[in-house]
Amino acid sequence: MKHLGDEVKRELGRFGPEGGISELVEAWPGAVGETIARSAWPARVARDGTLHVNTADSIWAFELTSRAGEIAERLGVERVRFAPGRLPEAEEPSLEGPESKPPEPSESLRREGARLAAEIEDENLRKIVARAAAASLAKGISDRSFW
Repeated sequence: MKHLGDEVKRELGRFGPEGGISELVEAWPGAVGETIARSAWPARVARDGTLHVNTADSIWAFELTSRAGEIAERLGVERVRFAPGRLPEAEEPSLEGPESKPPEPSESLRREGARLAAEIEDENLRKIVARAAAASLAKGISDRSFW
């Protein structure tokens, strides 16, 4: 049984260097890192073998041009050119992931929320504001995870 991938590569090879773009796209994130891969993506291979890479903007193109030799070496191509252009759409984060659930306020944050809302006369509104304040305090603490 023949592997379909080998047949596809052989057929694409008939069209010159353009046929190698799939391997470059596959190797791209590992060669440049995730941060660069989010802002720059291989677009095409020119007839002279130059890899043309689209970037999010001209700043990324400028910065990556200074590293073109290093990136070309990592990818095993002769030259790399960077220019602003269309990038693949980023995957949407899952709404069901752990980030979608707000942090649960601790008992001390609930007490602080109640203290902040204590002067509100309407009991129902006071409870709602106290819960909201506690949730906001808990979220504020969880957003500081890098400190």
